[in-house]
Amino acid sequence: MNFHDQLLAATERDRGELLSIPFIQDGAAGKLQLADYVGFLTEAYHHVKHTVPLLMACGARIPERLEWLRAAMGEYVSEETGHQEWILNDIRACGADAEAVRHGRPGLPAELLVSYAYDTIARGNPVSFLGMVLVLEGTSTAVALHAADALKKSLKLPPQAFSYLTSHGALDQEHTRFYASLVNKLIDADDRAALLHGAKVFYRLYGDVFRGLDVISMRNTERARKCA
Repeated sequence: MNFHDQLLAATERDRGELLSIPFIQDGAAGKLQLADYVGFLTEAYHHVKHTVPLLMACGARIPERLEWLRAAMGEYVSEETGHQEWILNDIRACGADAEAVRHGRPGLPAELLVSYAYDTIARGNPVSFLGMVLVLEGTSTAVALHAADALKKSLKLPPQAFSYLTSHGALDQEHTRFYASLVNKLIDADDRAALLHGAKVFYRLYGDVFRGLDVISMRNTERARKCA
């Protein structure tokens, strides 16, 4: 079994816990309200805008023995640049205030997700950042395209409101194959251990973003019932 397969097997439970979060399940089933979808896009903006800076920070910390991985970070940078603007365009297409989101602050779970990513690159083994790549791209591949189709129908929004989900889902299918080829080159036990640990932490932190959205969604639903 190659290391990518070992990594997937070792994080199967973590991945299952993330995908079982009600907000993700409701999104895949097209059961979210417009406010919920905009809330998701808002939190996505606040972590996606850090993708390129994180990749660059990771590349700067990669040791010379992993020069091939530094080059791969450069490839990721070229493909991930500007994705946060897709999200703002989607927010505008939903009729929400994209500039308020741009200049706003994330919820605490998204802030902690990003903070841990910077911290683990700066203080630990930068290879652990590949755990975040696994979590975010794996989740997109699993649910993004399906959720976009379901929400497009249920919310009756134009295709322009789903450019992030549809484009990201399609891209991440290609990225998954590229990612597997990268991690299979890791032979050092410490690098592998750092990646596995990072993946498990990122599954928890990214899951907390959706758990937080769940709480907000329930409050919105309860408020709507009281006003009905």
